[in-house]
Amino acid sequence: MSNSTSYKQRKEDFVSNLSGGPVSEINNVTAVALSFCLPAGELPGCAQTSKEPGGWKLFAAAPRLPEGDKKKLREHVAVLLWSALQARHSFFQPMTTLGYLVDYGLNVCAILLATTLYSNSPLLLCIFLATPVALVYMLPPSGPNKKKLAIPPPTVDSTKGSERKKDLALDAVPVKPFLTTYRGSMQIITYIAILAVDFHMFPRRFAKVETWGTSLMDLGVGSYVFTAGVVAARPVLKEKASGRSLSPFTRLLMSLRHSIPLLTLGFIRFLSVKGLEYAEHTTEYGVHWNFFFTLGFLPPFVALFQEILRFVPSYAALSMLVSGLYELALNKTDLKAYILTAPRVDIISMNREGIFSFIGYLAIFLAGQDLGMFVLPRKVNPRSDARAGMQRNTLLMTMGVWAGIWVALYNWSSSYSYGLGLTVSRRMANLPYVLWVSAFNSVFILGYCIVDTIFFPAFYNATDKKSETEAYNFATSKVMRAFNRNGLGLFLVANLLTGLVNMTVPTLDVSPVVSMGIMLAYCGTLTILAVVLDNYNITIRL
Repeated sequence: MSNSTSYKQRKEDFVSNLSGGPVSEINNVTAVALSFCLPAGELPGCAQTSKEPGGWKLFAAAPRLPEGDKKKLREHVAVLLWSALQARHSFFQPMTTLGYLVDYGLNVCAILLATTLYSNSPLLLCIFLATPVALVYMLPPSGPNKKKLAIPPPTVDSTKGSERKKDLALDAVPVKPFLTTYRGSMQIITYIAILAVDFHMFPRRFAKVETWGTSLMDLGVGSYVFTAGVVAARPVLKEKASGRSLSPFTRLLMSLRHSIPLLTLGFIRFLSVKGLEYAEHTTEYGVHWNFFFTLGFLPPFVALFQEILRFVPSYAALSMLVSGLYELALNKTDLKAYILTAPRVDIISMNREGIFSFIGYLAIFLAGQDLGMFVLPRKVNPRSDARAGMQRNTLLMTMGVWAGIWVALYNWSSSYSYGLGLTVSRRMANLPYVLWVSAFNSVFILGYCIVDTIFFPAFYNATDKKSETEAYNFATSKVMRAFNRNGLGLFLVANLLTGLVNMTVPTLDVSPVVSMGIMLAYCGTLTILAVVLDNYNITIRL
């Protein structure tokens, strides 16, 4: 029993009292996993600060806005290589065993290597992945001839003709390739991190920080919520397109249908952690709270906030208002001290981190929803009759403007020279944390959209549903589509597998070879499950 207790304590110490690392290093690592990195200025691009009230030594790493011709963003080289192989040689169509292996290697194993074996030299991995792109373009192209797809002439004088015309009509809110890649890669890096963090090969600076600072996993948690916000814009857009308006009560009831399964999972996780004496990090969310509770409470709160939009111009403005008022409360009242130091004597104080950080996560969700409102529709401006190319350029410019706004706001909030001098805290989900997550993901999605525009323009030029679906399937990774389809279900499976591994394997004591073997088996299991579910057209709805 003492050995078991001792090992549990070692596990808790392994993920406690961490201070993270600079944003510039996170950018370098995510250059492999994400499409674009935030501009990090001159490396390391960080500023050592003095002390935060309470004696915490801080390391603030604010990405600097680029200057002139020095402005350079690193493309997601794994997706870049995948896109070059597909666009130039149709390597993944039709899908073969080799295609699945290469797809898995580029979109899953590359992220695993960047966060483990190549964590100290991620740019070297970027070079290894980027070099073959030139070779791919040196070889003669073997891809299909991409001609503009023409819509078949409809038979307007028959019932079947009108039905056919309806079937060929393009959706106002299509499923876009770059968003599938964005969501898929975000989920993959999340699944990898939640198990890899229990092994020594995953650097401690990538694990969640105790209170102040930035880390890869801190970014991942916020990005998962941001991603959910982007997707949540779809039903709102469809409601507007239909011309109907739901009552606040109906909208609340619909949101509860999504919340109840997540809250149930939260209770199951809480009971299993306590019952199995699983190692837990109390200062992450509290004694009883966990991330499933945060996800579960978001839909009803967002439904209630829909009514506020009558008085606030956009979701982004609402996000800034919520996070700004929360930051004022943290700094002008005793709320910050309460969250960090209050004794755990009742249900509120026991779960104070989870309860109050929910405000910040709500702001992140709203920021994601704002981006989804203009990224998801076919037309940025519904009243515009501009051709597809002009619509795409307008979308890119709009995304670029908003990415610049979020980056500027983050730099302003975190700069000690010309801003508020605040430090990121995932534990409280404070203002700079909200702005950091929003900035990173906005630039990230912009990067994927640019890659899409360069390599797969056929999707945007499609004139009917069939050609658009074919172009979408051609432009997206099978593995990414599979992860994107059942993201929440796979997230649950990843948590169950993580618990199983930790209950059966002494992760702190195994060698790097064994650690990598376990991680490859874990990633392979999740990938196979995702692909099988997708092949059998199964969607897990929670």
